[in-house]
Amino acid sequence: MMKKQIMAALLAASSLCLTNSPVLAYPSIFPDSGYSWVGDTMPFFDGEEFRIFYLEDLRDGDTGFHPWSLLTTKDFTDYQHDSKVIPYDTSNEFAKDSALGTGSVVKGKDGLYHAFYTGFNWRSMPKETIMHAISRDLVSWQKVPEDSFHGSKPYIYDDTFRDPNVFYNEDYGEYWMLITTRSKKARGVIALYTSKDLKHWEDQGIFFENDMGSDANMECPTLLKYGDYWYLTFSDQWPSRVVHYRMAKDSKGPFVKPERDYFDASGFYAGKMVEDKDNLYLVGWTPTKAGGKDKNPTDWAGNLVAHQLKQREDGTLYPVPVEKMTERMQKPVEMAPITERGTVNDAGESYHFDGTGYADVVMPKMEGIRKITGHFKVAKQQGQFGLMFNVGPNQTGSLNLVFDPAKQQVAFYNTDTSRVHAAKPELAVPVSLQPDESYDFTLLIDGTVAVLYINDQMALSTRMYDLPEHQWGIFSAGSEVTLTGLQTSTL
Repeated sequence: MMKKQIMAALLAASSLCLTNSPVLAYPSIFPDSGYSWVGDTMPFFDGEEFRIFYLEDLRDGDTGFHPWSLLTTKDFTDYQHDSKVIPYDTSNEFAKDSALGTGSVVKGKDGLYHAFYTGFNWRSMPKETIMHAISRDLVSWQKVPEDSFHGSKPYIYDDTFRDPNVFYNEDYGEYWMLITTRSKKARGVIALYTSKDLKHWEDQGIFFENDMGSDANMECPTLLKYGDYWYLTFSDQWPSRVVHYRMAKDSKGPFVKPERDYFDASGFYAGKMVEDKDNLYLVGWTPTKAGGKDKNPTDWAGNLVAHQLKQREDGTLYPVPVEKMTERMQKPVEMAPITERGTVNDAGESYHFDGTGYADVVMPKMEGIRKITGHFKVAKQQGQFGLMFNVGPNQTGSLNLVFDPAKQQVAFYNTDTSRVHAAKPELAVPVSLQPDESYDFTLLIDGTVAVLYINDQMALSTRMYDLPEHQWGIFSAGSEVTLTGLQTSTL
């Protein structure tokens, strides 16, 4: 009888959701819906496609906010969009899910899909509730309010109890739920709850404590096994706001902190892992900026960004461009220089800067979806070089991706190229840049989002409003560097 009731409810929900969910299909490498923004993502691989649920930031002034919406893709290039697959509830002011928060999706042994998500109501105490919904098709969902639960002691500090990440742990024969919360010591922890049936959950205590020297919450955790290692990811809510990872040989730990425990700067947040049949990915978002202006502060939510993660022999991970995406971006785009200044030797796709002062090469306007690839070799650990965007009449750019061999970093400067040497970067990541060694880079651009990948080391995700439809270029400021194989391509 219970199963029949569930199926009847799902059929009713299907009719409702399909009526309220416009479906859009479009090519993009860093998508949004076209009328709203992508917040925390909850990727799920259904065996054929990636179903990327996310908190849709509509910015429409409604009393509720952040419904779960859905982007579906096979290759992180062509997307189908379904809006508001799990809506928030504004039927009364005491609804536990007047706003929705992050969670996860798992396929149960009952053959149904189960979504666990955060219900939020700023008028109540506690404000955050773990909630449950079920589906047959991953698009139409029926909420199961009787399965909701709040945090138990000691997870009552600061009213933080959210971001449930649920999966079936084969090693222990039970469902696990990781929850972002806080301990009575007033510090961020990840709690573990377990279940046999996805309805009744038992508190198993603190799973992982903040080990970063702060009291920050560890948001949007994921835990999965890839190869011989278990990987735990989370985003520190403050002060760095980056996605960290830990690794272990057992799902219960102990978890080891790698020397370089993150993949990107704060231009990429709330990344959660997902695995297909062969590969591992990290899916998050790059924020917009207030008023669509480069100099303004960042907003919450923006465009979806996905990194593919590769595994070294010692188990550590590093980000690379999604291979399925870049395989499609093979159509060459002509890139003949417009102007050159300073001492630079131009040999087609190769450029040598001798390091004496400032020099640059200006390229045509940047249009559409682009992939820029190349190799470089520095002679000494001095000076700076990189890519400049929104190039103006003075042949310098207002937005710059800068390689700095002396500081051993790559950084994004939201200032004129001529002032980069004395400015503070907006974003930066550490990289190894040794003399006379060859390095590769790939820059992916879609609209105002640009993501740079550096030689199997790090990624740097950025927002650049003045990038599209303007000239770009390469430059050197006191750095002897050779760039070879510089090419641009598109879909």
